[in-house]
Amino acid sequence: MTTTPTQGLTALHDLFARTHADHRAAFMPYWSIGYPTYDDSLQMIEKLAALGADAFEIGVPFSDPIADGRVVQATTQKALENGVTVAKCLEAVRTLRSRGLTQPMMLMSYLNPLLAYGPERFVLAAKDAGADGLIVPDLPPEEAHLFAAACEETGLALVSFLALTSRPQRILDVAQVATGFIYMVAQVGITGARESLSDELPDFIARVREATTTPLVLGVGISKPAHVTQIKQQVDGFIVGSGLLLAMQSAADTDTGMADVSTLAASLIAALHA
Repeated sequence: MTTTPTQGLTALHDLFARTHADHRAAFMPYWSIGYPTYDDSLQMIEKLAALGADAFEIGVPFSDPIADGRVVQATTQKALENGVTVAKCLEAVRTLRSRGLTQPMMLMSYLNPLLAYGPERFVLAAKDAGADGLIVPDLPPEEAHLFAAACEETGLALVSFLALTSRPQRILDVAQVATGFIYMVAQVGITGARESLSDELPDFIARVREATTTPLVLGVGISKPAHVTQIKQQVDGFIVGSGLLLAMQSAADTDTGMADVSTLAASLIAALHA
């Protein structure tokens, strides 16, 4: 079995301990495995790791990504056309580990592919490949038991979501089941780059902080250095997906796209450390 020096909850704990010591949030980019090709996706993740990404959200393609906007939908559709499956995504994690990538990798998948694969079987395979946890956008806390026992046994994280519209009881419910970190959705609606972040974020973050000591990671809509500057002192980490993928989509060719993605990522990291 290929593993990181630490794995799962321990790896995430160590990550946030390091970033807290540096008085900053963690940068956790999302990338769709298989976009623009399988090999290119692994190369892009390696480039982001070399730039200083702290962890990764590894996108497992699905035909009906209901929480994602047009940019992520287009990349996952391309990945499916390229023949990428759940098993291929597990292989991607294993390959990245074999190439020396040490940052935590969280597998992001919708529920249906994981049910088809088998929840316990998937968790065990994810552990064996070197992954650190699961992010399942359409898994409500009431159904977390489908994966919770296997994740607890293997030490992998099981991330849950909260939205700006989450009521107090939902915050408490998620706080009870989430492990590793809580994914806080920064905007009302689907994923996608935004011009500005919601004015409701500070109050939202404060309400969740009152309910849990679990690290809080903000995603959806973050795409500019100004966004990072705005939120970097308020949360434990932030995820950028659509903005990076759009840089690749907008480029004339893959090499230019990789350079554009790297430039954007470098600017986000610079804002984080400023």
